[in-house]
Amino acid sequence: MALKDIFDTVGTIAGGVSDVAGAYAPFAQLSSGIKAAGQQKAAGIYQAGLYELQAIDTLALADVRAEQTERTATIQAGRRLIAAKMQARNYQMQGNQLLRNMRATNAAIRARAAASGISIGSGSAYDLQNLNTRDAMFDLSISDYNALTARVFGFEDAATMYLQGIRQGLYDKYAAKTQANELRTAAKFTKKSGGLIANAQLVNTGINFLTKADSAFQPLTDLAKKL
Repeated sequence: MALKDIFDTVGTIAGGVSDVAGAYAPFAQLSSGIKAAGQQKAAGIYQAGLYELQAIDTLALADVRAEQTERTATIQAGRRLIAAKMQARNYQMQGNQLLRNMRATNAAIRARAAASGISIGSGSAYDLQNLNTRDAMFDLSISDYNALTARVFGFEDAATMYLQGIRQGLYDKYAAKTQANELRTAAKFTKKSGGLIANAQLVNTGINFLTKADSAFQPLTDLAKKL
C-alpha cells in the first residue's frame, strides 16, 4: 500500500472522527434535557416536602399555644375565684362586726336604762333598741348582698376567663388547620406542577433530539462506509 494511500486513509478516518465528535452535540443536549427534567421534578418534590413540614410545625405549634392558653385561662379563673371568695368573706366579717356592734349598743342602752330606773322593755329604751336593731339589720342585709354579689360575679368572671381561653385555643387550632391545609394544597400543586414541567421538558428534549436524529447518526454511517 502506497504511503499516499495510507495518509489518505488516515485523513479520511480523522475527518470521520471529527464528524462523529460533532454529532455528539444532540446526545449531549438529550442528556442535559433529561437531567434538567429530573432536577425540576426533584425540586418540586423537595418544595412539597418543605410545605408539608411547615404544615406539621404549624399544627404542632397551634396545639402548644392552645394548651398554654387553656392553662393560663385556668390559672386566671382560679385566681379570680379565690379573690371573689376572699371579698365575700370580708363582707361576711363586716356583717359579723355589725352584729357585734348592735349587741354592744343594745346592751349599753339597757344598762343605762336600768341604772336610771327606766324599764328596758318599753318606752324610749325599747324604741332605741328597736331602732338600733333595724339599722343594723339593714346594714347586715347590704353586707350579705355584697357577699353574694362578690361570689356570683367572681364565678361569672372566672367562667368567662376560662371559656375565653378555650375559645381562643380552638380558634388558634382552626386557624392553624386552615393554614396547614393551604400549605398542603400548595405542596400538591408544587409537586404536580414540577412533574408537569419535567414531563414537558422531557417531551421537548425528545422532540429536539428526534429532529436531529438523522444528522446525529449520519456521521457514524458515513464513517462506517469509509472504513
